[in-house]
Amino acid sequence: MKNIDIAHINATLGRDAQGLVNWAAGLGKTAIVTTNFRPFEAVILHMCVRAQPGMRVIWMDNGYNTEATYRFADEVTRKLDLNLSIYLPRRSRAHREAVEGPAPALDDPRHEAFTEEVKLEPFARALRETAPEVWFTALRATDTAVRAQMEPVSINPDGLIKVAPLLHWSSKQLHEYLVEHGLPNNFDYVDPTKGEANRECGLHLSH
Repeated sequence: MKNIDIAHINATLGRDAQGLVNWAAGLGKTAIVTTNFRPFEAVILHMCVRAQPGMRVIWMDNGYNTEATYRFADEVTRKLDLNLSIYLPRRSRAHREAVEGPAPALDDPRHEAFTEEVKLEPFARALRETAPEVWFTALRATDTAVRAQMEPVSINPDGLIKVAPLLHWSSKQLHEYLVEHGLPNNFDYVDPTKGEANRECGLHLSH
């Protein structure tokens, strides 16, 4: 990692999304892109598979997605020929709800354990099994206060190169990209681990 000048990359490519994806995909390192098939996710997926066809796509399906999100996931997977790997919690939603009831609210003391079970553990498992050196994510600075402080490229303590090419994009830019490339979108999306639109889910605090 010593030969990568992160500050220089952020300064020169930080606002060139496809250029940043092409640079990172061209490092010759094992790469993954994570998705949750929320609104505008087709943008990052299209950019990544255009730069590196067959790139591993990781989806932590928490089991609480809307019907529209599942249909959208299938549509984008077909359209972009995604190399999709789905990581599920150790327990099904039916099992969990039979024992513990519906997903806990944000102020419920069980919420942290719920997030760990349905999102963080599956992601940790995905990292162990795929052993990526580069991680593409659709993080945007407008999502949360934490993300507003991030740089497009960073290196995690474990050496994983984290790339957020859309960090500074607006919803208008994302929409225009989808229209230009004839890509579908999905607004019927819910994340039970966040509960609020601008709340950090924990995954990007942990990694």
